[in-house]
Amino acid sequence: MSNQKKRNFQIEAFKHRVVVDPKYAEKTWKILEHAIHEIYNHNASGLSFEELYRNAYNMVLHKFGEKLYSGLVATMTSHLRDISKSIDAAQGDSFLEELNRKWNDHNKALQMIRDILMYMDRTYIPSTHKTPVHELGLNLWRDNIIHSSKIQSRLITTLLDLVHRERTGEVIDRGLMRNIVKMLMDLGSSVYQEDFEKPFLEESAEFYQGESQEFIECCDCGDYLKKAEKRLNEEIERVTHYLDTKSEVKITNVVEREMIANHMLRLVHMENSGLVNMLLDDKYEDLGRMYNLFRRVPNGLSTIREVMTSHLRETGKQLVTDPERLKDPVEFVQRLLDEKDKYDSIISLAFNNDKTFQNALNSSFEYFINLNTRSPEFISLFVDDKLRKGLKGVSEEDVEIILDKVMMLFRYLQEKDVFEKYYKQHLAKRLLSGKTVSDDAERSLIVKLKTECGYQFTSKLEGMFTDMKTSQDTMHDFYASHPELGDGPTLVVQVLTTGSWPTQPSATCNLPAEMSALCEKFRSHYLGTHTGRRLSWQTNMGTADIKATFGKGQKHELNVSTYQMCVLMLFNNADRLSYKEIEQATEIPAPDLKRCLQSMACVKGKNVLRKEPMSKDIGEEDAFYVNDKFTSKFYKVKIGTVVAQKESEPEKQETRQRVEEDRKPQIEAAIVRIMKSRRVLDHNNIITEVTKQLQSRFLANPTEIKKRIESLIERDFLERDSGDRKLYRYLA
Repeated sequence: MSNQKKRNFQIEAFKHRVVVDPKYAEKTWKILEHAIHEIYNHNASGLSFEELYRNAYNMVLHKFGEKLYSGLVATMTSHLRDISKSIDAAQGDSFLEELNRKWNDHNKALQMIRDILMYMDRTYIPSTHKTPVHELGLNLWRDNIIHSSKIQSRLITTLLDLVHRERTGEVIDRGLMRNIVKMLMDLGSSVYQEDFEKPFLEESAEFYQGESQEFIECCDCGDYLKKAEKRLNEEIERVTHYLDTKSEVKITNVVEREMIANHMLRLVHMENSGLVNMLLDDKYEDLGRMYNLFRRVPNGLSTIREVMTSHLRETGKQLVTDPERLKDPVEFVQRLLDEKDKYDSIISLAFNNDKTFQNALNSSFEYFINLNTRSPEFISLFVDDKLRKGLKGVSEEDVEIILDKVMMLFRYLQEKDVFEKYYKQHLAKRLLSGKTVSDDAERSLIVKLKTECGYQFTSKLEGMFTDMKTSQDTMHDFYASHPELGDGPTLVVQVLTTGSWPTQPSATCNLPAEMSALCEKFRSHYLGTHTGRRLSWQTNMGTADIKATFGKGQKHELNVSTYQMCVLMLFNNADRLSYKEIEQATEIPAPDLKRCLQSMACVKGKNVLRKEPMSKDIGEEDAFYVNDKFTSKFYKVKIGTVVAQKESEPEKQETRQRVEEDRKPQIEAAIVRIMKSRRVLDHNNIITEVTKQLQSRFLANPTEIKKRIESLIERDFLERDSGDRKLYRYLA
């Protein structure tokens, strides 16, 4: 089999030639041409589509595709020219209706013609790279109808006129408008863009430019923004009804540019109704509208933010520097909190909780709170007021809210250590006088401070609470081991660890004999149970309850300070005492003695003593008597000491000095930590690093840092580089 020759199969044409009638092509084309005329004249019902399809098929098969194609172009073109004339002849509103009707007819005709010429569409057209029948029909419609000299400009004018009429409040036939616009889109995106969209956007820009100018002259800012928003929404709605969706971005850009971007500064600064007025009057709706419109344009939000920030800084500056407003610290802090609440509400309700606005708000508050050096003291006084009496009857959740707000102001403070100093003093007074409303609230605030600033910040504050608890146990043990003391005066001692409590200069004072003996017993009991400790009495921080009998046998229980008790007990042995005698007997420091006498002799309703001569201030020549006419509707009478709620100038200087002293070791520790890890560092970088490390507690002064560096060099922790004086080395 392998020797046999392989046979090659070949397909050959028929031996006899197929002769085609020379007039075949002409006859067949006539039939097809007649059919196209009938289709355009709405007489297609009598046609046999099967027969027509076969005729077109045969023409292509017999290589007459070119004749068929060119005949089709010529026939359609002649029909479209007639259609163009009838559309042009339509007057007024019927122009678009006629155009729409003819377009629909053309589409139906095109569909039928394409079905008949399907074979040509599938074989002849791809091989000769000609335009397919449907696309050809659209191109011919574009060239002969839409781009005809008479119709083109008339169509654009009519469409723009309809849009203008709709903008000025007329109702137009949106369905017809949608059909015409869709026709332009079907003819290709370039036709829609060039023949409609481009002139539409130009005309819109002109329209809104004029309208915005008109509005801005006669409306206030809020009304203008409402109109701008309405126009914007109308344009978006117009796109959904009868324009290409891609036009939305372009037309909204036009409205935004003409109505907002071009008038941005004028709107924001508009007299009596601009952004500042909206902020002052809490116009959340207008502010929200401004935010939503301005965010659509470049630099819109930054414009709002800058104006808000400068206004906030200005009002904040007035708030913290106005001498009138500094008289009441509690009121001062409450105003700050109210201002913060106000802007928090604006940012959450109107500015969509925008983080950039939150940051601007925080930086503004930080700026103006630190303009007033007394802010740390005032915030601590505010806390003191709330924790003494302000939170009575307030639910736990509300207490937490108030404490959180205080913490928020605390975060803005640059000198957190100054706050700590005052807070410690105020907390000590609250704990020792038993004036705190709730231990839970006190502890909650300490936990918040600990979270914010770390363990170091609050360890001493926590130590104060520990001392209070330990003191209770100590007193329990003292009375258990001295049962004989049950009948005499009762002593309650708080034993305070020196390091934890604010150091007070221990002023001696002569206690009444019976109290003095009791104190000695306590001292020997305490030192007997604890070795290696030293007790010094802080009489300036104590209180006492004493029973007193006035004229007509009227009895009262007086709650007084230790100093006041010492003074009152002197009157058991004398009716009249001069200031000098009292001072000599008690040895109370003069400023404290004057305050304590003032509160007992000059305060209405608490005047258990009377003085001669009568005046508001205490003089060194004054004499004092028991006020036999003293009356009160209460059995228990609390006589407070006249205290300066805010610190006096010398006290302020002293606190500031103590703060500065406390900062020195912290700055040195930071320098050593940095130099230990870096070994060699130049002066400027040390300053930067130290400031950064300590900013959670205070803003370090570069001059002070320099002094601390010098001190460390003297003590051989650091040395200067021999070549470069600004370079420091760490000495291990």
